[in-house]
Amino acid sequence: MTSVEAGEGTLDGSTLYESSILYDFKLATSHQDGWLPDSCFIMETATPTYGDVVGTVPVATLVAGWEFWDDWRLDGAIRYAYSESAVNWFSRWSPSVVLRAPVTERWEIHAEWFGSYTQGLVEDTQRPFFSLGTHYSISRNVEIGLRVGWGLTDEAAPFFSDAGIAIQY
Repeated sequence: MTSVEAGEGTLDGSTLYESSILYDFKLATSHQDGWLPDSCFIMETATPTYGDVVGTVPVATLVAGWEFWDDWRLDGAIRYAYSESAVNWFSRWSPSVVLRAPVTERWEIHAEWFGSYTQGLVEDTQRPFFSLGTHYSISRNVEIGLRVGWGLTDEAAPFFSDAGIAIQY
């Protein structure tokens, strides 16, 4: 679940306020060679630390991308989660495409389209988003990032913002 989904209203019109610890691993599956993209498999889980949502939900992601001129990158991904609702289990598919451009050696900006689409709920949802963001590498293994975004349909949250830090071991 992304913070976009957690920040959306519930069926009774109230708003969810939650926090989670996210942990994951990433496995490189190919390196760019001509048309063959860089690719990887990511397995992540989020464990709620506050709020009404309980239980750790694993999420599987496949990512592929290409580096172009001057270190620009185009990446696409598909994320899959099998989650429990109040009534039953359901699938959540989350495709995304992001274009990244360097500003300096340590700083980059990006534009992203992504969505969250459910399958198996009593009323399935379709929530596409557009976001703009930036990342700054503090060191080779530490990066901070910020993004803001907007929902593209009435079902999607109208606005969201995220901040985070990534540490590579």
